[in-house]
Amino acid sequence: MLNVQQLNQYYGSSHTLRGVSLSVEKGQCVTLLGRNGVGKTTLLKCLMGILPVAAGQVSLEGRDINRLRPHERAKLGIAYVPQGREIFARLTVEENLLMGLATKSGKNASTIKGEVYELFPVLKEMLNRRGGDLSGGQQQQLAIARALLAEPRLIILDEPTEGIQPSIIKDIERVIRLLRERGDMGILLCEQYFDFAHALADKFIVLSRGEVVASGNQTQMNNDDVKRHLAV
Repeated sequence: MLNVQQLNQYYGSSHTLRGVSLSVEKGQCVTLLGRNGVGKTTLLKCLMGILPVAAGQVSLEGRDINRLRPHERAKLGIAYVPQGREIFARLTVEENLLMGLATKSGKNASTIKGEVYELFPVLKEMLNRRGGDLSGGQQQQLAIARALLAEPRLIILDEPTEGIQPSIIKDIERVIRLLRERGDMGILLCEQYFDFAHALADKFIVLSRGEVVASGNQTQMNNDDVKRHLAV
């Protein structure tokens, strides 16, 4: 699905990503872990084409997408839920959801599939409310639902539990688990909440100072060396 080889990126003279490699398969959830400021969000923005890469290769289902712009990557099936959600505060919930259909055409560009309301029932009750009036947890559900409407092959989630109340964290965990078990997309989950990441991971990757310092399957996440890189 997604294959990243020896990715390097710079902010000015600062070498922010150093030879990062990873892969995500269909039906798999890969969790990206690390302290604040180690390059996690930078990596995700590079995968989405928001930031340029200096060297390395990003491919989706065998196709090199290094030179594609964000909207072109979206059309190929990559959906991105950014840190901070970035919903449109002045648009209604329904209008925000319709933005997720921007890669579609014809009738498909204006039809919100009922599946998103099954995954996030609260959204159906709030269609006419402005996005900015929702709680942080509701906004996060809206942001994920908006991304899913694009019917992605790969969904990238950046810190979906940040600032979210525990009850909604459980709802988001349930949805991610369902998406993984459905088996028709890959999931790359960037997360600081270890228990949440551990519950969902098939594989994990730990970044430190822009480098991959640990990786493995879920059973290896409890390794003391892994936790050392996550401790504040």
